[in-house]
Amino acid sequence: MNLQLPGYHKVFISWIPALPNESITAYAGRIKSQITTQDPYIIGLSFGGIVAVEVSKQIQVTKMILISSVRTKDELNKIQFFFMKLGLYRIIPRALIKRANFLTYSYFGARSSIDKKTLTTLLHHTDVPFFRWALKSIAHWDNRDAPEKTIQIHGTADRVIASRRLHPDYRIRGGGHLMVFNKADTISKIILHYFND
Repeated sequence: MNLQLPGYHKVFISWIPALPNESITAYAGRIKSQITTQDPYIIGLSFGGIVAVEVSKQIQVTKMILISSVRTKDELNKIQFFFMKLGLYRIIPRALIKRANFLTYSYFGARSSIDKKTLTTLLHHTDVPFFRWALKSIAHWDNRDAPEKTIQIHGTADRVIASRRLHPDYRIRGGGHLMVFNKADTISKIILHYFND
């Protein structure tokens, strides 16, 4: 993540292994122990944004930013949600999850050589069991209440989380799912404005 937020100390949350059949709510209850600051500012990216929404129900949050993510179940793409609900994610070959190719480059919006290298590294380090659990848990996520004190930043070219039901506070023109890397300057300015407002 290339966000520049002078004046704020960034603490990155480490993903922990999910338990069998664990819900996102229960997972958030375990991962919140890594947040030691009182009334924190939280930034959630992609699936991390969904987890952040659940964390914000369990602790007091000053402000929250969701990047390339959703606030509620209703914002999810219905076709993708149906795919996850059927459990078809279980048949995705491990090699397809771990390796970048022209399809994943297109899906994630990786156009430049830097973007492709970033995606290749991210996929190479993907924990496949956790990835499958994440898709399964999203299929059973039932949050319908938008969190308070939260803004949503989304790219107009995001194919990973693409839904007409999504109405973000800020749309980043041409931003794909990797925009936190290649449009970090723009996103950083939005975040700083919101945090300092």
